[in-house]
Amino acid sequence: MAAAEQIFPTFPQPADEQARLAALHRSAALDHAAGPDFLFLTELAARLCDVPYAFIALVDAERAWTRACVGLQLESLPRSQAYCAWTVLGDAPMEIPDTLADPRSAALALTTGAPFVRRYSAVPLRTGEGHSIGTLCVLDSRPGGLTPDQRDTLARLARQVIALIEARANEVALRQSMARLEELATTDELTGLHNRRSLLHRLKFEVARARRFRAPLAAVMIDLDHFKHVNDEHGHAMGDKVLAAVGKLVRDNVRMIDVAARYGGEELCLLLPNTPREGAFKMAETLRARVEAQVHMDGARRVPVTASFGVGAFDHMGIDDADSLLRAADEALYRAKENGRNRVE
Repeated sequence: MAAAEQIFPTFPQPADEQARLAALHRSAALDHAAGPDFLFLTELAARLCDVPYAFIALVDAERAWTRACVGLQLESLPRSQAYCAWTVLGDAPMEIPDTLADPRSAALALTTGAPFVRRYSAVPLRTGEGHSIGTLCVLDSRPGGLTPDQRDTLARLARQVIALIEARANEVALRQSMARLEELATTDELTGLHNRRSLLHRLKFEVARARRFRAPLAAVMIDLDHFKHVNDEHGHAMGDKVLAAVGKLVRDNVRMIDVAARYGGEELCLLLPNTPREGAFKMAETLRARVEAQVHMDGARRVPVTASFGVGAFDHMGIDDADSLLRAADEALYRAKENGRNRVE
């Protein structure tokens, strides 16, 4: 195989090569053109064309990647060693009745070595945009050709393969769109934290769980000190930059089970499941110190930023629902601001 690569270091390229590669990438066929549905189509192609070998080939910039192989184990070939490199040059089916008699295929690895292919027939897999991203091919160790009915059948099966590839791509795109919509519905765009709606939704769940299992639950309210001064002195763009940086700091310093949210304006909120008051206070103090140490620059000027923190925690008596938990944290935040700011209460 290595020797053959040296003999044939180049391969033909279609005129739309860059657009073709982009179409292959968009289709995600290299990831999704596998599984029983695709194998069924290649098995059907082999059976109806009366040949022992069939596979789907996806041709990227350097290699032809095989999927749903029938009759042989083959992961990929260098593009210079693939019959399919010729098939994707256009939109017409391609047949090589005798690979040893054709200069394009006589010295290729599958011709000169096992399984000693002597006959190759393929139909390009063309996307809706008209780009050939690969082939559905059938092969035999005996020379010969397909009948007209077999050629028609292979073309129909190729259309089913590309339809299945595009259906899978559409499914992936739909899932990604739904995930993005979910993210937009639950995430504050500026800070990357949960938005208030998402926080309150999670709060209901965590409160119900804490009450059912009598588990600890804490909330921390965070307010950036004198934030109006930042906006007035440095502009709202700088204020947004500070909020985004603090949001990232908070995201990077909470646990997977915690919920960090932008509660409104410059006010943030943390929901800490399975966390007693002491643990919440310790986390809040760590965050307070890190907010104070965080560097914000407006050009050459440093913008000092601190925050006040209020901790509330379930006691399963006076504080045992969502409203009382947030109220306790908010009252503690008020005390922190009244007692000088840049502190935890």
